[in-house]
Amino acid sequence: MIPLIGLIIGVILGIFLKIDIPNSLTAYIPVAILAALDSVFGGVRASLEKKFDSDIFISGFFSNIILAIGLTYLGDALNVPIYLAAVVVFGSRLFNNFAIIRRILLQKGRIKLKGKEE
Repeated sequence: MIPLIGLIIGVILGIFLKIDIPNSLTAYIPVAILAALDSVFGGVRASLEKKFDSDIFISGFFSNIILAIGLTYLGDALNVPIYLAAVVVFGSRLFNNFAIIRRILLQKGRIKLKGKEE
């Protein structure tokens, strides 16, 4: 639940606060957002599976962002789009976690429906 609350607060702050991002950082922000969303969806999944650990969530959140930004910086320094690796990995993990979250919620919904029918 904590990751979801953090995501909602972040989205609300992002909508209402007008922050200009310098052009030099425009390649870094989307990759960092994907890394953060991957951690949030992983946290939601872990919470639904009753395996959530705040230490693992926080360390994963920041290490994913640092890794993604580091890959993007290395790619900029080498003039190679290495950030695409981070986009592919975090994007696929995001969709995978979303699919698992969807399945868990559907199973819980089915169990509740069966309980009401009896």
